Amino acid sequence: MPTVDRAPSTTPPLPPLADLVEGAHVVRLPLRTRFRGLDAREALVVEGPSGWTEFSPFVEYGPAEAAAWLAATIDFGWGRLPEGGARRVAVNATLPAVAADRVPDVLARYRGCRTVKVKVAERGQTLADDIARVAAARDWVGPEGRVRVDANGGWSVESAEEALVGMAPYALEYAEQPCATVPELAELRRRVSGTGVLVAADESVRKADDPLAVARAGAADLLVVKAQPLGGVTAALRIVAAAGLPVVVSSALDTSVGLSMGAHLAAAVPGLRHDCGLGTAALLGADVTRDPLLPVDGEIDVRRVEVDVDLLRRHAVDDDRREVWLERLRASYAVLAG
Repeated sequence: MPTVDRAPSTTPPLPPLADLVEGAHVVRLPLRTRFRGLDAREALVVEGPSGWTEFSPFVEYGPAEAAAWLAATIDFGWGRLPEGGARRVAVNATLPAVAADRVPDVLARYRGCRTVKVKVAERGQTLADDIARVAAARDWVGPEGRVRVDANGGWSVESAEEALVGMAPYALEYAEQPCATVPELAELRRRVSGTGVLVAADESVRKADDPLAVARAGAADLLVVKAQPLGGVTAALRIVAAAGLPVVVSSALDTSVGLSMGAHLAAAVPGLRHDCGLGTAALLGADVTRDPLLPVDGEIDVRRVEVDVDLLRRHAVDDDRREVWLERLRASYAVLAG
């Protein structure tokens, strides 16, 4: 299996830095429910010749990691998208680490979704909390639906095995990044091979120097791919082709602009079988468009998003915070420029 250089590199030439800086809008969007320890999501959006695009690496990411996100910004805003593909993609509901009695209210925002991704291994919570949440998700989606869990690398091999055995009665589709490292994923996959629970890799792909290492090690049954962290639609498609594993296309808590990028990636993946984690606009209390990419009948459209200037103004960050994001943009650009 070859090594793929995921970005920082872009298919279109780098646009002038001044164009990115001058056109940048930085927003802070409230979340309906606390997620990944966040109460709001900040993002930078800018309009390129091909349409609106997004740069929103999480605040803890430094320039080297954020540069891949900027490569994706440029790929989507200045490049050409793959032609053809689906016009709509099926998406999962995303369930934050809420108490079990809140599950029906949270999932009511995901119209027609047949799959639920449940966040587990939340700091300060117990395995009993996780199992209760998974059970409530199974009740909501019914016996014909699918339930998957996402631990964000929060379990050891032993605790992951215990958790997945405890959740076995709820017929999990797969466990996403149950452990932090590739060797741990490989060991867990060996231990649970007889249970029918598949192991999916997320952080071991998008945060790795070599995104194919997990596939090469036989440490996962499928990969979770995200357009922004992998350098854009073009770079992510190269990784998918080289990995040779089934994939799930997911989001990084993007605005609808970033979700549009993910939807175009999903539409271009050959033989995509799994529902995508691209319904997360339902977690946002506001967006940058009047026509957000919210799930309808369990699907979202594959389309460009038109940004509303009034919403950009309403949710704009203050000048100091805007400068922080512009400095992140400049630093990431310097990495791409070499």
